[in-house]
Amino acid sequence: MTDLWNRLTSCRAAQGDARIDGLFDADPDRATGFSTRACGMVFDWSKTMIDAPARDLLLDLARDAGVEARREAMFRGEKINETEGRAVLHTALRNLDASVTVDGQDVMPEVRAIHDRMAQFARAVRDGSFAGAGGKITDVVNIGIGGSDLGPAMAVLALAPYHDGPCTHFVSNVDGADIADTLKGLDAATTLVVVASKTFTTIETMTNAQTARDWMAASVSDPAAQFVALSSAVGKTGDFGIDQARVFGFEDWVGGRYSVWGPIGLSVMLAVGPEAFDEFLAGGAEMDAHFREASLEANLPVVLALTGIWHHQVCGYPTRAVLPYDNRLMRLPAYLQQLEMESNGKRVAMDGSELTVASGPVVWGEPGTNGQHAFYQLIHQGTTPVPCEFILAATGHEPDLAHHHILLAANCLAQAEALMRGRSLDEARALMAAKGLEGAEQDRQARHRVFPGNRPSTLLLIERLTPHALGAILALYEHRVFVEGVILGINSFDQWGVELGKELALKVEPLLTGEAMDGHDASTLRLAALIREMRG
Repeated sequence: MTDLWNRLTSCRAAQGDARIDGLFDADPDRATGFSTRACGMVFDWSKTMIDAPARDLLLDLARDAGVEARREAMFRGEKINETEGRAVLHTALRNLDASVTVDGQDVMPEVRAIHDRMAQFARAVRDGSFAGAGGKITDVVNIGIGGSDLGPAMAVLALAPYHDGPCTHFVSNVDGADIADTLKGLDAATTLVVVASKTFTTIETMTNAQTARDWMAASVSDPAAQFVALSSAVGKTGDFGIDQARVFGFEDWVGGRYSVWGPIGLSVMLAVGPEAFDEFLAGGAEMDAHFREASLEANLPVVLALTGIWHHQVCGYPTRAVLPYDNRLMRLPAYLQQLEMESNGKRVAMDGSELTVASGPVVWGEPGTNGQHAFYQLIHQGTTPVPCEFILAATGHEPDLAHHHILLAANCLAQAEALMRGRSLDEARALMAAKGLEGAEQDRQARHRVFPGNRPSTLLLIERLTPHALGAILALYEHRVFVEGVILGINSFDQWGVELGKELALKVEPLLTGEAMDGHDASTLRLAALIREMRG
């Protein structure tokens, strides 16, 4: 592995001042050769500095890291989450016809049973046979945090054209403003509250759940009858008053950020219906099959992962921007931010040794075209290149607004081309000369209009944002993170980095009420005192 990393670094150095657009001049077929097609989508990675030698080295890196063997171990149900001693089987939630064994037991009968219970309950809510104290459920409030919020919140927004169920709302922040603003204007008598917490102890989630219950109790005689729990802690959900028939559990081999495919996706199923939800699962399952069966060089998740490795670990670009040109994918960058940064934001390898290469990049983004009028300035003319990952659907859901979609697509393609080509100083001077500027002023103004170009981007092109397509996109990125993690030699499926701050919060809380003063640094003590003072 060390030799391959060194060879990749040397390969990048040997490219010198070469430009991306020059690779197209040297290879007329580059647009086709550096494009991968599967599962109804096309991934174009031709607008990067990955040339044939770099591609071959990256593929060797994946092979040498044992991506294929590790992939099969995951799908077989082996405990590849070694720090927690767990299997990693979120894929089982969307491959309902499979047979998967964990500790000698086929887990799929229980997976299918829970899925069928979810579908039965969703149909009852949607057709009114399950009702609230005031009649048919009109609103669903999903209370969770992290993967218990980001996944379903993102998917519900993405699948808006398929909504034919109750209105769905999401609460995650322990800031009281979040739940207050969400519940304001809702009718408690026709609201269903979904509490998503595997352990039913997550402090932010349970604080919000109790507030929602108190709100509902003010006007509903039996508020627990309008609560659902997505949890494996049946005892604790019973203590909260939720009937076991409305408790949908999942195993510890499903991580929070990978959980939208199962019970955590109940809010999605309530919004779009079991049939559309099953199409979502089918899209993920199709990507799973492609990931397992395609050769590495034709494998969408592998190629996507290798572009990420090239840009971050080889080129040293610290961030990547995810830029969906689809307003309904507004929450996708945040979802992928958690998926990647919680999975691969590690500092030690599986054996506990310090990493010798950088771990995951900072992932961020917003939908186009909004970003063009905000942070694209830095992307085009800032001092540090930002690899951009564009996502675009060929068609939209509004045929009478097709001209909007054409303009959207044109902007997406133009931004990618502009990032690659840029604008030279001579071209900028010509523009200023055409405006009548001369001499030093012409040169000064021209320099402000230079675009260095040679900035990498990729484009994931889908036909249309359907439930099936969304499922395929999410599974694609899940497997991308997996491949990157295997290459880096880390465990992508634990998240110890979220623990320390939460533990300390329990010790800091008494400071804010003046109950404890010892065991903290001077800054924390002073800030807590100021908060008490400002609160009066």
